[in-house]
Amino acid sequence: MSIKQPLLIELGTEELPVKALPGLAQAFFDGVLAALDKRGVAVERGDAKPLYSPRRLAVLLPGVAVEQPEQTSEVLGPYLNIALDANGAPTRALEGFAAKAGVAWTALEKTSDAKGERFVHRATKPGARTLDLLQGVLDEALAGMPIPKPMRWGAHAYGFARPLHWLVVLLGNEVADVEALGIRAGRHTRGHRFHAPQAIAIAQPQDYVAALLDAKVLVDADARRARIVDEVERAAQAAGGSARIDEGNLEQVNCLNEWPVAVACAFDREFLAVPQEALVETMEANQKFFPVLDAGGKLTEKFIGIANIESKNASEIRKGYERVIRPRFSDAKFFFDEDLKQGLASMGEGLKTVTYQAKLGSVADKVARVAALAEAIATQVGADPVQARRAAELAKNDLQSRMVNEFPELQGIAGRYYAQRAGETDAVALAIDEAYRPRFAADDIAASMLGKVLAIAERLDTLAGGFSAGLKPTGNKDPFALRRNALGLARTIIESGLDLNVQHLLGDALGAIPDRAFAGLDGNSADEKSIAKAYTHRQELYDFILDRLRGYYADRGVPAAHFNAVAELNPASLYDFDRRLDAIGTFAQLPEAAALAAANKRIGNILKKADIDIPAMEDAALLREPAELALAEAVEAAYAETGPALAQGDYVSVLTRLAALRAPVDAFFDAVMVNAEDPAVRANRLALLKRLADRLGSVAAIEHLSA
Repeated sequence: MSIKQPLLIELGTEELPVKALPGLAQAFFDGVLAALDKRGVAVERGDAKPLYSPRRLAVLLPGVAVEQPEQTSEVLGPYLNIALDANGAPTRALEGFAAKAGVAWTALEKTSDAKGERFVHRATKPGARTLDLLQGVLDEALAGMPIPKPMRWGAHAYGFARPLHWLVVLLGNEVADVEALGIRAGRHTRGHRFHAPQAIAIAQPQDYVAALLDAKVLVDADARRARIVDEVERAAQAAGGSARIDEGNLEQVNCLNEWPVAVACAFDREFLAVPQEALVETMEANQKFFPVLDAGGKLTEKFIGIANIESKNASEIRKGYERVIRPRFSDAKFFFDEDLKQGLASMGEGLKTVTYQAKLGSVADKVARVAALAEAIATQVGADPVQARRAAELAKNDLQSRMVNEFPELQGIAGRYYAQRAGETDAVALAIDEAYRPRFAADDIAASMLGKVLAIAERLDTLAGGFSAGLKPTGNKDPFALRRNALGLARTIIESGLDLNVQHLLGDALGAIPDRAFAGLDGNSADEKSIAKAYTHRQELYDFILDRLRGYYADRGVPAAHFNAVAELNPASLYDFDRRLDAIGTFAQLPEAAALAAANKRIGNILKKADIDIPAMEDAALLREPAELALAEAVEAAYAETGPALAQGDYVSVLTRLAALRAPVDAFFDAVMVNAEDPAVRANRLALLKRLADRLGSVAAIEHLSA
């Protein structure tokens, strides 16, 4: 068993890019491990993980072999018929091979392969010391790091995310003789820039974390994150509220600090008249502060800042935090007050002059299309069509507001506030906000029915317009966010349980798109244009939505075979698609499922090869064999018993009942020859199988479950 020692590698830098820091740390950690593995150096990882702070990236491994295992090599030489002459003496080919290997030809071994026996040179040599390998390990780890725009300093040709100032490489208590980016390795790290700026000697790797802790550096990002949360929560509680801790904001604060200390602050209460989302956005996105909420979840005038120092004069830090936030809040209040004076309805006048897309007209044109769709959808789902149209007509108006111009992420949210102040109903105001949900991958769909209607209508028009105007996504390019809109549309319909005919709705949306967006419509009559527009791209769009759903269901653990089984039926309703998918998942667990899936696949192949017309219904008078009589009776019973459930969409009941057909199906194929010599009998048996296949495939194409 080889001896192992702990390994420490630390890159000390200037402050690293905040958003890139976790990724850089992980890449460096993974790169070191990969380079050690490549060299056959055994590693005990334990609970090792990337260590990092704004000024350092570190790898700390509890056990690394001090040397490689023995290195064996095998070099194949010439075959015997080439290596030896007729007298068994070595040829020049064999002598040359032996000389290159550095041994007498008689010391070579022999091996065999498909072509015959040949000479081989096998050698074993001691493994190299790990200390001597660490230069290559470090070089490879650095070369593999994702740094799109390396910074260069001095007159050096090399670059890195930020200039390197110190390098620590220790295996046990020995310093490795390596260098990186012009810095030779030593055992001295550095602590907090202000609390402990002097060099700190690390005797052995296992002392590293504690030594930095004494120097006011929490190099373990998880521990640092936990400290921030604890500091913020205690400060918020002392201020009489609870902290809003957004994960994204927390991660950025964690990457900005080595020794986080909470500072309780406050702003003027008059700013609370501004929509709290604007204030929260300013605090989190611009200043990396943590808002404090009251017991009801509403914003208070308190907030928590995080300082990277234990200051003897914390009041000055607090004043600085409060001073820096005031101008942004003042701007937000001014924008809000001015927008209220203008009013939400009048903001809409400006949308006529704002181009949505050259072929699709202005934003006002889009609003009109969405309003018509929303009104129609509301009627189908039992919502108020008048309110749906009203919400749609107002939903884009806040694009003309000063608030959204300054805070684009408040689109819809600002509209809700302005609608409420303008006396619109709560349902309309909420729908204006919810029309944009889900705003991102993990976001919830709209909660209110009116919000759902508006979200669906908005996305239908965006998809129809995008495809009609030739803006389909290509590769990573998706300027109109059509992929996100397709998934948002599907999620809203499915998760709301709305049984809408999406294919018809796509046709309606496409029909409302201006003629100029479509190619090849010039010269057609109005009716011909209407028909062409309704069907152009409809199936393509529907398939595009299903493609987005494929990933959605995969994330939920749905097998691809199940998805494909339902997709083949092309259900017009996405909610119906979801119910069928759920049913096929239940069916797949039944013991009869695999056999019936295989049988349906076999039936499909038989029907494809049929070279005669297949009757719509089998003729009872032509049923001769007991097994086909039994199957015909079983199929007829299955039709009768599953018909009502199929009509009601009770797909689980349908497939559960169809599972009982396994026995008569197996018996039929065991005892009956489908391709009988008598054409009438053959056609009759094919008709029976077609009826069986139609019912087996009524919920999903179950043959996809067959391996």
